[in-house]
Amino acid sequence: MPPGAIGRQRLMRGGPLSGYCQPVEIRAPQGARIAPATATGFLESRPTRLVVGLAIGPVYRFRVTEIPGHPGVEVFPTIEMIDRLYPPPGQSLRFPVPVELTQQELEMAADGKFITRVIYVEDPKLALPVAEKATSETRWFDVRPGEDPLVTADNLGRPIAILRLGGRVPDEKELNTTFFYGAPPVTVYDHNKRAVEELPLPRREGRGEGLSPTPTHR
Repeated sequence: MPPGAIGRQRLMRGGPLSGYCQPVEIRAPQGARIAPATATGFLESRPTRLVVGLAIGPVYRFRVTEIPGHPGVEVFPTIEMIDRLYPPPGQSLRFPVPVELTQQELEMAADGKFITRVIYVEDPKLALPVAEKATSETRWFDVRPGEDPLVTADNLGRPIAILRLGGRVPDEKELNTTFFYGAPPVTVYDHNKRAVEELPLPRREGRGEGLSPTPTHR
């Protein structure tokens, strides 16, 4: 299915999704820089770590530059939020959805390969009762050939987001709105978790669910 289709279908199912601004923490290798797209281009890039607020449904384009060992190479991943977390009221920024951009995957994308990663929340009845070693480490594994990563993630927990990496670069003749999927509004937070860029999306706090985004799946 094309990017954005799954998120739109999820919104049609109803629930407290429309208008919610889900915090997402995008992490890249040390030295790399990340910038979100807007209607006029890209915002100023941030080193290594970027915390943004994304709505459920739209597709968001980002630019990754200064990839270690690959000077001058740029990669343009997208993130599609298909669900949200339900943190305690007022604590949504304490529990952002982690999206890892690994060195290996960035290099694969730079070589023209296409990677799809599904980020999901573990099923609390199946999750191992152990803490992660560090907040910067998330577990992942590859699906077997012919398997749908979204279906696999759905069997293991609750899919939250889809990361697509590689396969496309901007075309000078291509309209920005096409490459940027309409450039939906994005909220960018500084290190103090304050919104500092772009138009904030409406915020609605959800009910506490006791879940945190631990594993990733590609």
